Amino acid sequence: MAEPESDGQTDAHPDGGVGAGGSESAGALTGERTPTTDVLDNLIETGVHEIERERLGLVLSGFSAGLDIGFGPLLMAVLLTLSEGGFGDVGTELLIASAYSVGFIFVILGRSELFTEHTTLAVMPVLDGQASLRGLGRLWALVYVSNILGGLVFTAFVVTLMPNLGVASPEAFGTIAHKLVDHDLTWLFVAGILAGWLMGLLAWLITAAQETISRVAIIWLVTASIGLLHLPHSIAGNVEVLFGVFVSPAVSVLDYAKFLALATAGNAVGGGVFVGVLKYGHVVRGGG
Repeated sequence: MAEPESDGQTDAHPDGGVGAGGSESAGALTGERTPTTDVLDNLIETGVHEIERERLGLVLSGFSAGLDIGFGPLLMAVLLTLSEGGFGDVGTELLIASAYSVGFIFVILGRSELFTEHTTLAVMPVLDGQASLRGLGRLWALVYVSNILGGLVFTAFVVTLMPNLGVASPEAFGTIAHKLVDHDLTWLFVAGILAGWLMGLLAWLITAAQETISRVAIIWLVTASIGLLHLPHSIAGNVEVLFGVFVSPAVSVLDYAKFLALATAGNAVGGGVFVGVLKYGHVVRGGG
């Protein structure tokens, strides 16, 4: 995810008013910019850049993200195989949640396109009138499909090598998948909202952070929380559940389809509404 620097100037709004940089915030009223206004400006600028980005670049970056994020679920399975306690043991849960965050660190610091970040990031320019819903839909579709395909390729690759690697058992992959699919449909959607909400906060906090170490700590804190709570993240969970489909007869393609549809819808609502709309609203209308 590219993060261009803000130029510190007030953005002209298409309706003749002002954008986030010149909002009705305390910063605008006093003639001074606030740190929150700068974060919003950077998010809008980055979102516009990504929405206008060339199609092949988006697809390749999204595919790369789908591949890279798979290392998190793979490490989870390895740790679960090595652990005697399994899920429910505090130490194991913390280790597995930390392993879950590894894939996100690879993707976010590597600036690859991740759908769940764009549920907040790409919404900001639309709210500000600098991009259209059509542009947002194009970005979401390209990134989402390429993320899913990347995860599918990663899963197929690991499953093919797994017998020779000998580092993770099929039972471990099945256990991880069941943590996500053994719930009713309402839970999948509501828990997906929480996961999307956390990912939207991550996009906001990463933009506000200045140093790489700070960003790593933020990524770990947010994504390990998602892993510890076993919340359904549509892209990382895509790999987790696909592993179950490949190696566990108890996880069906229908289970996978239900998970992916409801987790995706929940993630979009969580990131777009609970972070995108509310953060934009409180900076632009609420006084920075």
